[in-house]
Amino acid sequence: MSLHGKRKEIYKYEAPWTVYAMNWSVRPDKRFRLALGSFVEEYNNKLVGLDEESSEFICRNTFDHPYPTTKLMWIPDTKGVYPDLLATSGDYLRVWRVGETETRLECLLNNNKNSDFCAPLTSFDWNEVDPYLLGTSSIDTTCTIWGLETGQVLGRVNLVSGHVKTQLIAHDKEVYDIAFSRAGGGRDMFASVGADGSVRMFDLRHLEHSTIIYEDPQHHPLLRLCWNKQDPNYLATMAMDGMEVVILDVRVPCTPVARLNNHRACVNGIAWAPHSSCHICTAADDHQALIWDIQQMPRAIEDPILAYTAEGEINNVQWASTQPDWIAICYNNCLEILRV
Repeated sequence: MSLHGKRKEIYKYEAPWTVYAMNWSVRPDKRFRLALGSFVEEYNNKLVGLDEESSEFICRNTFDHPYPTTKLMWIPDTKGVYPDLLATSGDYLRVWRVGETETRLECLLNNNKNSDFCAPLTSFDWNEVDPYLLGTSSIDTTCTIWGLETGQVLGRVNLVSGHVKTQLIAHDKEVYDIAFSRAGGGRDMFASVGADGSVRMFDLRHLEHSTIIYEDPQHHPLLRLCWNKQDPNYLATMAMDGMEVVILDVRVPCTPVARLNNHRACVNGIAWAPHSSCHICTAADDHQALIWDIQQMPRAIEDPILAYTAEGEINNVQWASTQPDWIAICYNNCLEILRV
C-alpha cells in the first residue's frame, strides 16, 4: 500500500470564470496536463496542469487571449520531439509556445491579408500524421488548410510561422467544425459540418469535388463532428439543440448506423475512446456524461454502459489519448477529470 492509498477517481479544478475550451496534452512527459480556456468577453485564458505528486490541479501559467477561444489543441506530438506548442481558434488561429513559466505567441495566422476584417473561426483540427498541417473552419463558409514551418534556429529559439496551403468554400453556410480523417494515410482527408446541415468529406489531393456523407433530415445546423480513433469508417455528429448523437459510416452515406438518444437536453460534446473502436462518450446540458458501447451496430443501441452526473450543464468532453482511462469534462467554472 502506498502512503496515500488508492488514487482518486475524480479530480476537480475550479476556475475563476466559466470554462469552455479544453484539451489534454499529448506529450509523454506531460501526462496530466490540460489547457483550459475561459468563456468571458475579455482577454484572459488559462493553462492548467495536474500535478500528480500532490494530486491537485496546479495552474502552471496563464496567458491572455482576445475573445473566448472556440477550441484549443496541443500539438499531436506523442513522442515529444516537436516544440511544445498549443493552438487556439477565435478571431484568428494562433500558435503559442508553452514554456515552464510563460506561454508566448509564436504566430497569428490570418488569411485575409488585405483587410482588418476577419471572419471568426468556429473550430480547427491539427493533423496527427503531419503536425505541420492544421485546418480551420469559419463562419465565412470556408475551410483553410495551414502549413507551419519552423524557421532557422536563432539563439536556440525555433521561430514558428505559417502559410495558407489552400482555402476552399466547404459549405453553403457557416462551417462549424472540421476534422482530419485517419483514412488513406491520415494526411489528406478531412470532413466538415455546418449550418447547412451537411457532413462533407474532402481530399486535399482532389479539392475540385467533395462528398456529402450525411444531411440532417430537417436541415438543422450540425455543430460537431468527431472521427472514430480506431476505425476511420465511422464518425459521429450532432445537430444544434439536438438531444441525440448520430453515428455515420462513410461506406453507407446518408444513412445513420446508430442514434444515441438517452440525453434529456441538448448534446454539447462527443469524444471517441482513443483505444477502442466501439466506445464513445457524449455530454450534454442534462448534466450527464454517457459512455456507450456501439458494438452491436446496426442494431439499435438502447442504453449507455456508464453514466456520470456532473453538478452543471456539461459543455465539453475530451478523452485523453495517452491515458485512455481518463475523461475530462467542463461545466460552469469547473474542470473535472474522471477515471473510467
